[in-house]
Amino acid sequence: MSTSYNIVLGLVAVLYLGCDAYIPRMLHGRPRGGFVGTPGNKHRLLGSYKTPTLPPEQWFTQKLDHFNGADQRVWQQRYFVNDTYYKPGGPIFVQIGGEGAADPIWLVEGAWVTYGKVYGAYLANLEHRFYGKSHPTEDMSTENLRYLSSEQALADLAAFIVFLKESLGDPDVKVITFGGSYPGSLSAWFRLKYPHLVDGAVASSAPLLAEVNFVEYLQVVTDSLRTYDGTDACNSAVQQATNMITDNLATLQGRTQIKNMFRLCDSIDPNIQNDIANLYSTFAGNFEGVVQYNKDNRAFEGAVGSNITIDTLCGMMTDSSLGNPLQRYAKISNMLLDVYSTQCLDFKYDKMIDSMRQTAWSSSAGEGGRQWTYQTCTEFGFYQSSDYPNQPFGHSFPIKFWTTQCQDIFGSSFNDALINATAKRSNDDYGALGIKVSKVLFPNGSIDPWHALGVTQDLNPDARAIYINGTAHCANMYPSSPDDPIQLVQARKEIQYTIGQWLQS
Repeated sequence: MSTSYNIVLGLVAVLYLGCDAYIPRMLHGRPRGGFVGTPGNKHRLLGSYKTPTLPPEQWFTQKLDHFNGADQRVWQQRYFVNDTYYKPGGPIFVQIGGEGAADPIWLVEGAWVTYGKVYGAYLANLEHRFYGKSHPTEDMSTENLRYLSSEQALADLAAFIVFLKESLGDPDVKVITFGGSYPGSLSAWFRLKYPHLVDGAVASSAPLLAEVNFVEYLQVVTDSLRTYDGTDACNSAVQQATNMITDNLATLQGRTQIKNMFRLCDSIDPNIQNDIANLYSTFAGNFEGVVQYNKDNRAFEGAVGSNITIDTLCGMMTDSSLGNPLQRYAKISNMLLDVYSTQCLDFKYDKMIDSMRQTAWSSSAGEGGRQWTYQTCTEFGFYQSSDYPNQPFGHSFPIKFWTTQCQDIFGSSFNDALINATAKRSNDDYGALGIKVSKVLFPNGSIDPWHALGVTQDLNPDARAIYINGTAHCANMYPSSPDDPIQLVQARKEIQYTIGQWLQS
């Protein structure tokens, strides 16, 4: 779901960078760096791509706490603009930042830039507080993170849009917001909370339902693996591999075999249950990440989803010439390690927790993992547990494994009661799937596990779902490609047309 740019795989798969750096590749569905990757370009893929001139970063003076009038502290929030296509009287298009650093490449590439050219729009991208270089506080201590919330982010956006309108000298200029994944939710919620400041919103792959135990995630992953050949052959092979791992973990010889086969950084201690849970979720994450970003048009560099797809993984899992199911499972894991030039796979729970406890902006946690985990603990949940019964990845990472991380990272007060209460509050605040809005589009892809928490049927004639069969997370946001399915092509056309209608109304 955001403007960030090292899309990576695995629910808690990791990069091992030495004794002091255990960096989750993907935590609570958020890839390292954020939900949305660098927009792809067919010329980049063909090797003839020339990097465009990117707009410079700029800084906006923002209030620290929008909901306490007695607190007048301010900080500097980063943003980017592109007025190349702007025509006097044209609208403002704002891409909302999310749980990763803002990347100025989004000011020159992506579907929304195409729409901006068509409608002569002034393009702006606001980085989300506490991510990227937008640091409201001196560090990320739990005390300071109380200023990190979707509500504060929406208020940031409101102040920024007022500033943009004043800068253009037109208080009546039309405004359209864009966002994908968590920023997609922000886009819809901004239209809900600040309808006087925005004239339409595109909320791509937006999870609007806060759900602590997100069991549907693995349900959709399981269903998506069936699209490989229309059968359960791929899921069956994964299930066999999972069973073989379980059998091997019962003996010292078997654990040694798993360590060697999967290039684990450490030996497996069967008495440390959180390590075992982390191990199973890491293996599942190899598939989850590929499914979530299957066949999108992200940039090739570092974006596994650009060339490793469901077809790749299931093709390997169902190919008996590659060995037994366990051997095939290991080949997939090692292939992904090689893609990221990773020496070994770290699955140690305590290393992950120690890394996530770091509060310095310069720490590995500063890439967004600590901040996003805080938001899941205090607003959304979104924990992709293994509790769905009919999935092939085992049941060793249940919901308690995920909620315990909140306490282990942030303190004992972040217990299950708090997590459930705050998720309920989010749904009460925004309306969840019953949100009452107008002039909002909700594009979602059928392959994307996050569509299970999003709007896939029209809410009303002026708040419509665009359900794109066969596409994954935020696929409509990326630049077009000759290989795009017709449903995706039509979705982009519908979005462009609808924006035109909003601007004329």
